[in-house]
Amino acid sequence: MIIEINQDIDRYQETVALGLTARQLVFSIASVVVGGGVVLLLYPHIGLTGSAYVAIPCVAPIALRGFYSFNGMNFYETMGRKLHFLFQNKTLTYLSTEGEPAIKAVETGRDGPKRKRGKGRRAKIKESGGK
Repeated sequence: MIIEINQDIDRYQETVALGLTARQLVFSIASVVVGGGVVLLLYPHIGLTGSAYVAIPCVAPIALRGFYSFNGMNFYETMGRKLHFLFQNKTLTYLSTEGEPAIKAVETGRDGPKRKRGKGRRAKIKESGGK
């Protein structure tokens, strides 16, 4: 008897209705209710197109809350981390130990005796007759 088990068991999601998880279903219903309410309230004042444009920014965060997932985090956790790293992260500074005096010392040769350049590895191999 062979029982097939999904290799990625951590990402398994049980569907409730229409292939959606319970979280996705709740937030999709909430986004439809909020979007419909905004459109119905603003339709007499600014028309259908204008009310739809106003409803989209109201509905998007609700829908993202239910459907967005990145590395096991939902939308608000991901954006919270991004904002934290954007504004509250410590600035890393680099202090060089090779300042201007050290560079000039190397250029003028005051760092010690220079080594003599000998024959390279290839020249030594050719002299010995090997590879």
